[in-house]
Amino acid sequence: MSESRERSDNPAPHADSRADHSHLGEGIDHIIAISSGKGGVGKTTVAVNLAVALAKSGANVGLMDADIYGPNVPGMLGVTTPPHKEGDTLIPPVSHGVKVMSMGFFVPEETPVVWRGPMVHGAIQQFFRDVVWGKLDYLLVDLPPGTGDVPLSLSQMVPLTGAITVTTPQEVALHDVRKGIMMFKKVNVPVLGIIENMSYYVCAHCGQRAEIFDYGGGERAAEKYGIPFLGRIPLDPAIRIGGDIGAPIVIAHPDSPQAKAFEAIAAKLMDQLSKKKEQAGSPSIADMIKKIKEPMTPKTE
Repeated sequence: MSESRERSDNPAPHADSRADHSHLGEGIDHIIAISSGKGGVGKTTVAVNLAVALAKSGANVGLMDADIYGPNVPGMLGVTTPPHKEGDTLIPPVSHGVKVMSMGFFVPEETPVVWRGPMVHGAIQQFFRDVVWGKLDYLLVDLPPGTGDVPLSLSQMVPLTGAITVTTPQEVALHDVRKGIMMFKKVNVPVLGIIENMSYYVCAHCGQRAEIFDYGGGERAAEKYGIPFLGRIPLDPAIRIGGDIGAPIVIAHPDSPQAKAFEAIAAKLMDQLSKKKEQAGSPSIADMIKKIKEPMTPKTE
């Protein structure tokens, strides 16, 4: 295929394979990938509401839309102002307390992004290198579905705290979740937990609960692979409406059971990461015993 046939109409970022990535992600305490084994499970809806829930708790939060081919985060957060350019850097807009960056700011809605892997890698690199994120407690990265170029590039580029995988309860979705879990294990990225979306439906008229997509699949998968189960999100039209109009349910209906479900997951995640940080900062019993057994070596002049 000729070079001209391979070109895209989209502006491609420059990707330097020799670039030093060691400085990327500086000032960010936790970089967390939000993933799904397949599309259609509500991954971006979960990422948006989880980011807003974390921000409501008082944390400094950013949300990077790394779904280059289908960037929906700006619309779901109701962001209409593009990033502000200062020299060679970009200042991300803020919505509901969350700093946001997405390819959706740069590509018209009806224009497809037709890029190969290296170009996608370059875009993700620029989202870290050229965007002024500032000091963040959490940067959530909304990945495209599946196990393609973006999660692999991300794992090589920045020190990921871990990944969260979103699924629905039915077995078909769980097959792909398992593939995603194994991918992160292969690239040495801890899986922080599973979120089961569209877990059940409660009828607004009669109050009866129905498990439309089966029940407990996410929890069973978490138990099988020895990773935390972070919680269930119900199937509810209000969540979908919030995403369509740019008003996440955590903001639009903060007292609803659906919003409380997102906030409970955010609290569970913060608690888990806080405990990990404490454990990392404390020497193990084995290390302390080893230190006691080792003879003290006198300092030489």
